[in-house]
Amino acid sequence: MSRSPFIGLYIVAGVLLLLPFVLPNSFYVDLAIRMAINAVIVLGLNLLIGFAGQISLGHAGFLGMGAYATAALPTHFGWHPLFAMVAGMVAAGTLAALVARPIFKLKGHYLAMATLGLGIIINIAVRNEAALTGGPDGMPVGPMSIAGFEISGDKHWYWICSFVLCFSIWSSLSLIDSPFGRALRALHGSEVASKVVGVDVVRYKVAIFVMSAVFASFMGSITAHYVGFVTPNLADFFHSIELVTMVVVGGMASVYGSVVGAVLLTALPQALTSFEGWETVAFGTILMLCMIFLPKGLVPTLAARFGRGE
Repeated sequence: MSRSPFIGLYIVAGVLLLLPFVLPNSFYVDLAIRMAINAVIVLGLNLLIGFAGQISLGHAGFLGMGAYATAALPTHFGWHPLFAMVAGMVAAGTLAALVARPIFKLKGHYLAMATLGLGIIINIAVRNEAALTGGPDGMPVGPMSIAGFEISGDKHWYWICSFVLCFSIWSSLSLIDSPFGRALRALHGSEVASKVVGVDVVRYKVAIFVMSAVFASFMGSITAHYVGFVTPNLADFFHSIELVTMVVVGGMASVYGSVVGAVLLTALPQALTSFEGWETVAFGTILMLCMIFLPKGLVPTLAARFGRGE
């Protein structure tokens, strides 16, 4: 990492401040909001995959838990949206803590299959509990209100998501430069060596898994309130793979790589709509070329090529 890692944060903040004044219409504002939401989710996922070296193929399940908590609890039980959001985060964190110890005894493909299974179980539960979740059809989400002020419209959510993104970048940079972050990087390098120098490997694995799950649940709630409707697709396997792809394309163990990967892969499907049915093929080709020629991800590869840190 460079001597001034926060310079990138200042650049991101500056771009976010200027965007509303240069975007031509609400479609692009909506796209920017979705980019920011995905970037925050991917930041949390990259802490788990890129820095700790632990794969998760079911992370969208935690996203769905947050979304459905903020949809179902106010609708069926009259909870305030903020309390429902916190409940979703607690539920996701608790589930992650309960399954982390047995899951992280596994390695490699077995670990990937276990996390995939967890995500599928959450998705099946959401689809089958139709009385609470609306089943495959989904359910509407009420507006978010704080102290009598209702948050609605693209502009409100743009500034909220921009603030959350900047705060998440700052938190991630601070975390990875802390003793906790150094332990995660040691864990990624070698679990055996980490144990030798006194790192509690299991505790750190559980902690970062819980943290990334809470990140995802929080943004699931934000997504649900912003969109105003939630469906099981938010928690399905393909969404999990999309999030992992954002991590890989942007650059694992790269904070700004997470942001770049989320921005590119959120915008790319929109840019490829002119291919009239071939956009999936074009999307896959672009990803394949990135993996062949930029195997470490965009940001780390370009940083190494130009002789600079992240």
